[in-house]
Amino acid sequence: MKKFRYLDKLTILAAALAFTAACGPAPIGLAHAAEGVSIAAPKAPIVEPETTQTAVFAGGCFWGIEGVFERVKGVTSAESGYSGGTKAKADYDLVSTGTTGHAESVRIRYNPAVVSYNDLLHIFFSVTHDPTQLNRQGPDSGSQYRTAIFPANAVQRKAATAYIAQLGKAGYWKRPIVTRIEAFSFYPAENYHQDFMTKNPSHPYILAWDKPKVANLKRLFPTRVRS
Repeated sequence: MKKFRYLDKLTILAAALAFTAACGPAPIGLAHAAEGVSIAAPKAPIVEPETTQTAVFAGGCFWGIEGVFERVKGVTSAESGYSGGTKAKADYDLVSTGTTGHAESVRIRYNPAVVSYNDLLHIFFSVTHDPTQLNRQGPDSGSQYRTAIFPANAVQRKAATAYIAQLGKAGYWKRPIVTRIEAFSFYPAENYHQDFMTKNPSHPYILAWDKPKVANLKRLFPTRVRS
């Protein structure tokens, strides 16, 4: 399924609601926004430089991922973009075909003295998406919506690998975690995608799928939310 733009997202939202009303529960990830999961923080210690660091995560539509992380204390910026494919094909219309190898992703710049990479991993798996859904999140499907981490360095790769293993053993989800760890890459998305939740707080897609993620952040990580 191709990712829908502004008016088209209304179409899929209406379809989801109609399906639920007529046929009962919709397919996994379609009937309602993902619920936050209370999970343990990463156990493996991490040592990071004191300077501003970069993290890149993918877990469905980048609007919601960006909207969550830009509200986290210590995050200095969150930017929507594309990871996993080439720069030449990092274009919304091309990525939306699901054939370019990209995932919709978010580049996070953060202050490790305030929020560590382990803290970001904890939030990523807890409230931003369902890490057991393969190539889909919410109403969107295709490899461009896969759950993936793009470590910026060896420290991040080791931390992400260890945390996925930790969560897998803990069994918080009924299905296995399918989050991939891939080579680092990031290409900024078009301007109209940037800060979409902040600029369009009443957009039906945001209300249905992304504002619940922010609510989960506030509920599960109240001390990490910026005022």
